[in-house]
Amino acid sequence: MISAKYVISFANYNQWQNINTIEAADELNEEQRKQDVGAFFGSIQGTLSHLLWGDSIWLDRLTHTQYKASPIDESGSAWANWEEYKIARKGMDQKFICWAKTVTDDWLNETLTYTTARGIEVTKPVDLLVAHIFNHQTHHRGQVHCLLTQFGVATKDTDILLLREAIN
Repeated sequence: MISAKYVISFANYNQWQNINTIEAADELNEEQRKQDVGAFFGSIQGTLSHLLWGDSIWLDRLTHTQYKASPIDESGSAWANWEEYKIARKGMDQKFICWAKTVTDDWLNETLTYTTARGIEVTKPVDLLVAHIFNHQTHHRGQVHCLLTQFGVATKDTDILLLREAIN
């Protein structure tokens, strides 16, 4: 389904887009970032908090690191402080890139058994899980992108085709 090269590319894409999203969200004041605008996790900050919450759980699952996840319903408030969120997001992106560099095509063909946020144990193909993680990131950043534009914030390009130009 996917390759180790894909994983590295999307870890880099994720970091690039998180930097752009934070820069855009920095143009809003705290009240605007936290305003309930009807998104799945209420606000821009709530959606970004959920995304970081999910990324940290998925990375722990993939690396067989013990974790105690808060309920998914609380994920939107996991990072209520914007400055702390930005530091945690930057650190998580670095962890994802370091992890991505260790991924092999053989490992992507294995399965992973994990417990869901609802407490159900499941086994899924690793390549499907990794593709899901990157899709989840893109999905929620897309929601935030839409909300930012509704607040009148100019956002940067999101096309992965521009990634190499952006990081060089």
